[in-house]
Amino acid sequence: MRLESNATIQIQKPIEEVFEGIVNPTQMTNYFISESSGRLDSGSELIWKFPEFPDKFPITDIRVETNRSISFVWDPETVVKITLEKLPDNSTIVRVNENGKELTEDNLKWALDNSGGWANFLACMKAYLEYGIQLRKGAFDFMRNSENR
Repeated sequence: MRLESNATIQIQKPIEEVFEGIVNPTQMTNYFISESSGRLDSGSELIWKFPEFPDKFPITDIRVETNRSISFVWDPETVVKITLEKLPDNSTIVRVNENGKELTEDNLKWALDNSGGWANFLACMKAYLEYGIQLRKGAFDFMRNSENR
């Protein structure tokens, strides 16, 4: 059995704006990451940095369908797929699915933690794209090691 992490939200913005908000590192640094080595484009490989972690995360196997989906690997055992659906009122449903880990006790904890993490990603993106609010700023400072406090 393979585990999945899932989260979904509706954003009151056109699909083109939501898509750009995900692939454009200048926008992503306002709600998700602190640094990116580039834009999410098919075939590219990137490095992401998060404000609360000292590690850098390689982003590989990137596949992008403009205004439809973005997928990538940042954990060798999983694939993240973000899909976009345009609604008649010109808002967008965003679905995130990360899957691939086998069922173990540790991986079950991973699935629960990542479902919450992706829900946070979506809430932060919604706040930023709809209202220009940066919810993530300072939200995870407690996670830094004691040297950074």
